[in-house]
Amino acid sequence: MTMGDAPSRSACTRAGGAVYVRGRVAAVLDDDAGAGPESADPLGSAEPVGQRPEDEPGQGVVTAFGQQLKLFRTRAGLERAEFGKLVGYAAQSIASFEQGRRIPPPRFIDRADEVLDAGGVLKALKEEVARAQYPAFFRDMARLEAEAVELCAYDTLVVKGLLQTEEYTRAVLGMRRPLLDEETIETRAAARLARHEIFNRWPAPLLSFVMEESVLRRPLGGKTVLRGQLEHLLLIGQKRNVEIQVMPLDREDNAGVDGPFTVITLKGGQQLVYMEVQGRSSLLTDREEARLAAARYGIIRSQALSPRETMGFIEKLLGEL
Repeated sequence: MTMGDAPSRSACTRAGGAVYVRGRVAAVLDDDAGAGPESADPLGSAEPVGQRPEDEPGQGVVTAFGQQLKLFRTRAGLERAEFGKLVGYAAQSIASFEQGRRIPPPRFIDRADEVLDAGGVLKALKEEVARAQYPAFFRDMARLEAEAVELCAYDTLVVKGLLQTEEYTRAVLGMRRPLLDEETIETRAAARLARHEIFNRWPAPLLSFVMEESVLRRPLGGKTVLRGQLEHLLLIGQKRNVEIQVMPLDREDNAGVDGPFTVITLKGGQQLVYMEVQGRSSLLTDREEARLAAARYGIIRSQALSPRETMGFIEKLLGEL
């Protein structure tokens, strides 16, 4: 990536307006828990697809959608198996969607609306159904991330979830204490991968990531996993709207000594700050707090290696593995 391809740095150093966010401080398990991607569901599959709603408010939305789906299906005179063949899902999966036990993927909702001639009723619920995939503490953050025109993240312990490979994600989740059960790991891994869609959005958001050198040297999951992660960073770093920078261990000045944080800029210049530590998260919406965090990020960025230097540094690390 050439320096001419680098996104503008101005937004991460501007003051932004405050926005109201429910649950400004919420208990969390990790910042990247959330919605999973659409799963392939071959006809006749024994396992229903979709994810379980994370809490009761999410359950209510999914249950309401399921009731609507069943009404439209029965109105069309279709049995679950017949309907399933038309939309490409097993009858068992259709039952799970209708009963609110699993969250239907967006692709299913679009197809179901068309097949059942629902007139957009099912599609109108798609956004709320998608939000139900996220734990309550992360739903507002997930929505804001999806709406961001710029995202600037500084990390000190692990690679940012948006940049993680599936193998790296599973390794990190497997190290959680208390231990996570396998189903939770599967759900959260799928969730993290689903959020990678931000790299394919258009208009493309400006994405800046600064991470400590130690993050890239820590072989979480083993050297093979680390190698795959470093190769992935090189690939993502080639995107014109993405800047990846490393803060070297030998820097005598580092404005990031207070820890990791993410600055999100919304359309219109509104900014907010997301932070977490030891099972607690904060979503800061105060204009002055956001301004200071954005200014701090600008300093961190200036102290780190440039994006071009970082790509060379990552290549060097790969050669050492």
